[in-house]
Amino acid sequence: MSDTYRIVRYYFNRGSRVVYRGFSLEEAQNHCSDPSTSSSTCYSQQAKARTRKYGPWFDGYTKEK
Repeated sequence: MSDTYRIVRYYFNRGSRVVYRGFSLEEAQNHCSDPSTSSSTCYSQQAKARTRKYGPWFDGYTKEK
């Protein structure tokens, strides 16, 4: 059985929340290295709106238990 990872969105002043589950390590690393997964480098209108509403954020990953 291989390990799985969850994607967690971390907010500067609002804590964090799980946004995806069940990723392989490679999928999690690819997701988190995409510029659209951080408020400082995002480019989509949806991500920019999230930044305006919630402040700085970024996606990271952790191993699921």
